[in-house]
Amino acid sequence: MSNCLPRITLIILFVAFSCGPSLAQSFGRVNGAVVGIGGRSSSRSRLFSVTINRYTSAGEIAELNTARQTSEDNMLNALSRLNAGRIIIGSNVGVTANAIIAEPWGDGGTKITVLYQRNVNFYEFRFGSRSQDFRFGYAEMFLDRNGRGEGTFIPAARIRLRDGNTWEVEDFGVFPARLMGLRGSGTVRAR
Repeated sequence: MSNCLPRITLIILFVAFSCGPSLAQSFGRVNGAVVGIGGRSSSRSRLFSVTINRYTSAGEIAELNTARQTSEDNMLNALSRLNAGRIIIGSNVGVTANAIIAEPWGDGGTKITVLYQRNVNFYEFRFGSRSQDFRFGYAEMFLDRNGRGEGTFIPAARIRLRDGNTWEVEDFGVFPARLMGLRGSGTVRAR
């Protein structure tokens, strides 16, 4: 009996540490593939994943809109203070998904918009590339009631504000990439 007690304790600790924190930290997740349409990454596909820790509140969205009315730099500063999850492209560790917005779409589906501050590469600064002016990343996903769908991904974008509350997104590339085979898990529905 004394030999059995340490084994039971180890099993309980393993279950507590492997399941507990991951369930508490993640609100939902969307996985799929991103496929390039034009440019250097034409017809290449990579893994795509968004971990949703929370949805951006209406007050935070209003703050982003107010900041964008003054300048893109102010919107970038306001966005950098937010942390709603993580977006991962390929096999890297990803970047912080600063704003994640869920809205009802279609017949019981959900439209998820992800806005993040992208990492500008050293060579963009060094050689004065025009892409350094496109400092946002943007993804738009349309999931049906079963959590499956597709969307659009813009890795380098500019954001403009139209009519005070509509974001107009300009892509640095010729065409935005496609998000395909998306599957949502957890709570990815609009509230």
